[in-house]
Amino acid sequence: MTTGSETGQGLRSALDDDLLARIHARARDYDEENRFFAEDLDELRTAGHLRGPVPREFGGGGLTLHEVNRAQRELAYWAPSTGLATTMHLYWVGNAASLHRGGDRSQEWLLREVAAGKVIAAGHGEPGNDVAIADSRTVAVPVPGGYRITGRKIFTSLAPAWDYLGVHARDDSDPDRPRIVHAFLTRDAGVQTEQTWDTLGVRATASHDTVLTDVFVPAERVIDVHDLGADPAPAVAGIFTWVLPLLGNVYYGIARRAVDVALATARKRTALSLGDGPVAGKPFVQYHAAEAELLLEGILGQLDNLTTELTAGVDHGARTLTKLFAAKENATRGARAATDLALEIAGAGSISRGGELERLYRDVRAGSFHPPNPDTVRDVVGRTALGLFP
Repeated sequence: MTTGSETGQGLRSALDDDLLARIHARARDYDEENRFFAEDLDELRTAGHLRGPVPREFGGGGLTLHEVNRAQRELAYWAPSTGLATTMHLYWVGNAASLHRGGDRSQEWLLREVAAGKVIAAGHGEPGNDVAIADSRTVAVPVPGGYRITGRKIFTSLAPAWDYLGVHARDDSDPDRPRIVHAFLTRDAGVQTEQTWDTLGVRATASHDTVLTDVFVPAERVIDVHDLGADPAPAVAGIFTWVLPLLGNVYYGIARRAVDVALATARKRTALSLGDGPVAGKPFVQYHAAEAELLLEGILGQLDNLTTELTAGVDHGARTLTKLFAAKENATRGARAATDLALEIAGAGSISRGGELERLYRDVRAGSFHPPNPDTVRDVVGRTALGLFP
């Protein structure tokens, strides 16, 4: 994997070798202790990584979508949970920056807050909600000056650290015209974090439940309100352009690291049948190495092509969603398969608790659970191909 200064042509990344080495050194303990990556977050904030997409005029790095994706790929290579959770911050920031570049100043306040060190998180997951932001079990009640929000959000990555939580909720004040409200809320007396996150993988993300009880959101922090079933405004819809390639690159980074560790192991581990030569000499190992590399090359090419086109403003029209969904799905599915192959290459020692490959094997499993899940991907892509969607 390349160093931070080399992750993209002209990339002004804050991820230098020393920082990445420190982050990598902490990843094992975070996982074993099921502990939030607080030290990583502090260092990344100080280095300027969290404000990478913020325009330079506000004190950010001015990174493009393509550059941010390359940087997150590398961060996840060294620390999967850190790469994944910071992605939940960066996709909000990136979309706000895209809006600003397009002349929409509505989220300039958010860019300034991030430049000042604030952390943004996503509050879209809900128990039993399998349609993501298209509907909500969380209640939004209109009140003078804004809304009162009540509900439970699950999988809130960055739960211990966020300053603003981007949420959606349903306003049924007019039963004949239900509406979806998208807004940013801050921590107040009605916000409670329940320590629910104890999972197979990506443990350091601290993606606990967030319980909202009559939380006031002022009108100036509401970014969109639309009828149920209608398309959201770019302030919301634009996040897909950022989050889906970013998720793909995070899981590519995890798999790339797993395969690299496995290949290094195969070059060192010896076999009696080879006269104590390295197991890399076995055709079986060579075959699996080839299979893993073929998978990773396909993922890498698709992600880089997509983020290059998105950064350049290429418009794929009705196929845009297919391209975004396909990139995320192929990356997460292929990353899981490549990591499985990594364990075959490295041998039985790879399943030892505390070993890096065992941890990466667990971390990569989470990829298919990020919306859109495999079921939704196939529904949308299939209907699009047949001319039945939208």
